[in-house]
Amino acid sequence: MLDNLSSAKVSGGWHKQYSHIANSTHCTMRFAIFLPPGASQTNKVPVLYWLSGLTCTDENFMQKAGAFKKAAELGIAIVAPDTSPRGDNVPDEDSYDFGQGAGFYVNATQAPYNTHYNMYEYVVNELPALIEQHFPVTDKKAISGHSMGGHGALMIALRNPQNYTSASAFSPIVNPINCPWGQKAFSQYLGDDKSTWAHYDTCELMSQANETDYLPMRIDQGEADNFLVEQLKTEHLFMQVNGKGYPAEINMHAGYDHSYFFISSFIDEHLLFHQSYLQAQ
Repeated sequence: MLDNLSSAKVSGGWHKQYSHIANSTHCTMRFAIFLPPGASQTNKVPVLYWLSGLTCTDENFMQKAGAFKKAAELGIAIVAPDTSPRGDNVPDEDSYDFGQGAGFYVNATQAPYNTHYNMYEYVVNELPALIEQHFPVTDKKAISGHSMGGHGALMIALRNPQNYTSASAFSPIVNPINCPWGQKAFSQYLGDDKSTWAHYDTCELMSQANETDYLPMRIDQGEADNFLVEQLKTEHLFMQVNGKGYPAEINMHAGYDHSYFFISSFIDEHLLFHQSYLQAQ
């Protein structure tokens, strides 16, 4: 059952927030959806799923990215889930990069996190099924995200290439098994067996990808991003893309940082990128 929390008309369409009890995370989850003008049961539209970064909720992208005008023009719905399970019974840590707000889009295997922190299952299976059941959308999906959410988008697309037409990311954590953010999260969510970490690492997954499963990707990264060297490891993705001949376009941008000022500057290009694949027959 969906509980409509808010509705606002924007760019001729509607932005709405909902909550529901999620089977995968065993708690109340919240998501936001933008429906472009003209979307109806007789005119269903494709969906871009957006995954946000550390400390974020469904609200950051919807309020700061400036995506609605172009999404309305292109006839694309946007769905933004929360970044982790939340609630009084959900384990947490007094840390911005772990616990609530920092689910890392994995299925946790370690107690006490394995009951609730199943964001991979939620994003890949439960949420799309819910969206397709309750809203005027087709089953054509693309996926995108920022930072931790960029990690989630690329990783999920690589593991489920049949589910998505395309994938993109802003400032993604591309090699989490080799950066402090990823090592902290993976060790506590997934345990000490590092072979399991590779299942959630973009660079590792791309190195194993079969050419028949290649998916068009676009990555944009600011050169003035203060997380670039220590956490994001974009140079590792360059090596994989070039070594495999993977169809991923990586764009470096002088002067841009890690913020939504960067995202809002290039979100139209990402929407146009996805539209070319979402609209293909």
